[in-house]
Amino acid sequence: MKFISLKNLIYGAAAVLKRFPLEVLFALTGTVAAIANIELNSINYDGQGLCWQLITGANLGLLLSLSATLYSESRALSKGQLWLLRLLAVLLTCAITWSINPFEQTTDILKFLLLSFAFHLLVAFAAFTKGNSVQSFWQFNETLFLRFLTSALYSAVLFIGLTAAIGAINFLFNANFEWDTFATLWVLIVGLFSTTFFLAGVPASTQALNQDYSYPKGLKIFTQYVLIPLASVYVIILLAYEGKILISWQLPKGLVSSLILGYAVFGILSNLLVYPIRNQDDNRWIKTFSKSFYLLLLPLIVLLFVATGTRVFTYGITELRYFLVVLAFWLLFISIYFLVSKKQNIKLIPISLCLLTLVSVYGPLSAFNVAKMSQLRILKEIFIKNKAFSNSKLQPVSKSISKRDGNHAVAVIDYLISQHDITALQPYFTKDLKKVSDSLIHKNNSKTAKLHRYEAISLKLEWVKKQLNLEEYWGYWRDEDTEGNTYIENERIGFTIEEMSVIDIKGYDYLINDLTLNGSPDTLKPTTIEYKINNTEVKHIDTFRSTQVIQIGNESASFELEKWANEILADTASLKKLENTKGSSSNFSSYTLPQSKLTMTRNCGKHVVTLRLTQVNLNKPAKGKRFEITYALGAILIKW
Repeated sequence: MKFISLKNLIYGAAAVLKRFPLEVLFALTGTVAAIANIELNSINYDGQGLCWQLITGANLGLLLSLSATLYSESRALSKGQLWLLRLLAVLLTCAITWSINPFEQTTDILKFLLLSFAFHLLVAFAAFTKGNSVQSFWQFNETLFLRFLTSALYSAVLFIGLTAAIGAINFLFNANFEWDTFATLWVLIVGLFSTTFFLAGVPASTQALNQDYSYPKGLKIFTQYVLIPLASVYVIILLAYEGKILISWQLPKGLVSSLILGYAVFGILSNLLVYPIRNQDDNRWIKTFSKSFYLLLLPLIVLLFVATGTRVFTYGITELRYFLVVLAFWLLFISIYFLVSKKQNIKLIPISLCLLTLVSVYGPLSAFNVAKMSQLRILKEIFIKNKAFSNSKLQPVSKSISKRDGNHAVAVIDYLISQHDITALQPYFTKDLKKVSDSLIHKNNSKTAKLHRYEAISLKLEWVKKQLNLEEYWGYWRDEDTEGNTYIENERIGFTIEEMSVIDIKGYDYLINDLTLNGSPDTLKPTTIEYKINNTEVKHIDTFRSTQVIQIGNESASFELEKWANEILADTASLKKLENTKGSSSNFSSYTLPQSKLTMTRNCGKHVVTLRLTQVNLNKPAKGKRFEITYALGAILIKW
């Protein structure tokens, strides 16, 4: 049996450091920053922000420097030219890291993810810009793909093994290694071990790969019996749905876009994985699959355009819709290319997608700029409609504004502030919104901690609402699944009891003070809590919203909460007298009820069970007729 040689490990690490010095430095920087972020968790907000900038910068820097190294090696550039490219990669990394702050701005998180995706694609073709063989390009990326999977497997096994060892130390020696120890261990393994192991497997010579015609049998089996069947299932479902749309002549649902993109991903990945063996005599089916895939993709692309365009023309452009439109055009381009071209150069896929991603991040045609301008236009149209726009500025709306327009305006303002900051509204305001923002944060900032970004967003939103006389509006709730990111208004009601902190237990023997309901009947299963009273089993069965069941021995008592709540709401005359406040939103009402209204009593065999509620929150779905309970708090009283 051959054991691992420590000497070989050291030589291997030294070889990686010699070939990829800058990449290892970026990996080390990101690892140290991630460990520092773990230690600063909930202690130093500013420090965490800096750590996240370093982590994102290290990720992008590693990818850029690796691309520079691979490009230099493929072109046989001198050491001076190599280090010049590396210097440019460092400068570009610093510029990007300085310009984005994912810890503070939501859009910067998306920018980072897009840039990271683009630079991963850059690594895939950086060594193949000189017209290298497509065969070597495929073998190179197949090697990287398998190396990545291997490094992920080794890292997972190493982490599980060391975690078990630390857990054993905790158990046997009463040590106190907490969550941060395990988090630090994971960061070290992923940041240093996994990265170094992966870099050690990057092919040094792309020319040698031209003569490599080996093909993993397992990859063919995986593609032929997993990916292609999945893609086939997708296309059958989608084509059937498209036929249904044509027959019933109705607009497609928003979710269909995700299904089409899923089919495209499975299909393109399948074609890429079997590309080298497409011309073999026993694999003629591959060419047939490739042609049929792109041919069947065309009607689905039309469906994607219709599904996305419907939402764009109705509700404007957001970043998500922008990417759907761009991907639709890209899929159309790729499909036509592989259907018409005889060359079938698969390098076009990562190159075109990389360039398209970079264009969507920066510039006037970027997703963020286009989405911002679209939503500003919608906001302007709402205010023009309500005669609250003059001299190219937004004016306070009158009380006659409809609830829908008011909520829609607040939803757009909320989106613009949370995604692009309050300064996105500057074209429509006379005041300097940068100074307003600084003033709000400074006024509400404590001396010991920086204001959290969500608190800052809330302050800015409330200031804008006050300026525009929109304080009573909260905006619509979004329903991505059913309405394709449309705005849906929900009416909400809250019940509270007089003297909430006091529960009268006179005449009862036992009190179970555990009634807390907070969930959705569509996603949560009923739960049961068991007790023992006088050697008798007592169960509290919570079915969420609809029914609470108390079971004592073989007897049970049921409380239908939603039926009870809707009966109270039906008595509008009595309820009006109990109204406490209209709340801070036009679609929220609060009522203070006497204890008798929030008390229900049932017989349970020879026992008496009373459910005494102290707080109830209800929500009426946009398309629903009855209110649903979203939260309830109270106690169970039992007379034995």
